[in-house]
Amino acid sequence: MPGLLDPGTCLVHNSSKKGSPMMEKDRQYTQEDLSTIHHGSLRILAGAGVVFESEKAVAIFRRHGFRTDGRKVYFTEAAVTRALETAPERFRLHARNPAKSIDIGTDTVVLAPTGGAPNISDVGGRQRRATMADFETCCRLVHSSEVLSLGGGIMVQANDVPAATAHLDMVSTYIRLCDKPIIGASVSGPAARDSLEMAGMLCGGMEVLQEKPGVIAVTNVKSPLSFSGEQAEVIMEMAACRQPVIVATMVMAGSSGPVSMAGVAALQNAEILAGIVLAQLTAPGAPVVYGATSAPLDMKTAVAAVGAPETVQLAMLTARMAHFYRLPCRTGGSLTDAQVPDAQALAEGALILASAVGSGANFILHSCGQIGSFLSLSFEKWLIDEEVSAHVLKSLTPVKISEAAIDADFIVSVGQGEYLTHPKTLATFRSLSQPSLFSRSDYQQWTESGARRIEAVAAEHLRQRLEFYEQPSLDPGMAKAIDAFVARRKGNRR
Repeated sequence: MPGLLDPGTCLVHNSSKKGSPMMEKDRQYTQEDLSTIHHGSLRILAGAGVVFESEKAVAIFRRHGFRTDGRKVYFTEAAVTRALETAPERFRLHARNPAKSIDIGTDTVVLAPTGGAPNISDVGGRQRRATMADFETCCRLVHSSEVLSLGGGIMVQANDVPAATAHLDMVSTYIRLCDKPIIGASVSGPAARDSLEMAGMLCGGMEVLQEKPGVIAVTNVKSPLSFSGEQAEVIMEMAACRQPVIVATMVMAGSSGPVSMAGVAALQNAEILAGIVLAQLTAPGAPVVYGATSAPLDMKTAVAAVGAPETVQLAMLTARMAHFYRLPCRTGGSLTDAQVPDAQALAEGALILASAVGSGANFILHSCGQIGSFLSLSFEKWLIDEEVSAHVLKSLTPVKISEAAIDADFIVSVGQGEYLTHPKTLATFRSLSQPSLFSRSDYQQWTESGARRIEAVAAEHLRQRLEFYEQPSLDPGMAKAIDAFVARRKGNRR
């Protein structure tokens, strides 16, 4: 369910692109501020360069006239500008259920669940290793969600299947259990290709997939200023098939980047731009998303402090820089360092989610379920985060103003009377928001219903949600074809 928000805080830079008016509504960062980050990044790209641990990627850069030194690539301002001019600012991601296709970019907001967690946490903070059964639960929750627009990828790291072929199990399982757009495997180029081939089977062939993108992949920079061979290959595979790729980084201030937040912004910007250039050299016009979840390193615990206020600052600045280049933006969502779905988790997650959406982020990863600094997933927090997400989207949607909406004649007719029993109130009150989990009961009602805390309510809703889940239809022949594809690929990897 893409949200149609106009955050009104995006500062765009490249006015040569068609389709979006110049917006000068940003009150926190001036165009000069963002230009300063841009030029700082160009100095980094020209002076330090970026390492690509892929001979194929380096060969592409050399073929286009880039200066290289072994696997290190140096970038000029002209080369970066040319790449940015071909990258689209908006694209459609197609689902096998056409009603669930989504647009990403400009004024849209799409939410995706958390990913990468090796553990599952219960409401008491006790952890266990994640399994494929947990991944299946994630798929069912994405499919039945009224807030999440897509899922897949590594929503959890299933520890009970071989790592070399886990992506095959996860992509095929997601296809079977959910009909929303796919986050593909991105552990390597071959894994990305497997995702693309399964998506191509669903839509009628690779040519159709190229015309109607149906898979998005998340790649990660190896900060500082380096791309692993696997991640560079994913960028090239996705771009060559004209599927969107998120070029994302997570600079840790004080560890893989400087302590200065402005320095982190320039460093992460340089890294993201380098990946975007590779995508555009591979296939000009291929859709890309500018992304980051940079955070400070907590010097006491040596853990990335994803719930810190600096993380919020960087998320907001990431969104500003993406729109400065007229690119879709990905940030983190309901991030927290807490180990249980408590007040800390709710406060930290709501702050960064609302800040990112309000700053113009288009693709929010880790919107639901993230806990313990990415190391765990909480299903109860997942449901709580869905509620928070719905509140954030509602609260940041501007009120529609018109004479009909005001209806002054109606207000005059009521005068000093009451609205509660008026027929118009009875006909329209259902348009007001109503929470699923959060309590609005008074003290007596709350105590009489069991005085349950929010995590207990979430646990009950989780049980009901999974009980009433309905699996989407999938042609039996297609299901058998995908199963055969998975078996064949697994056989090739033994």
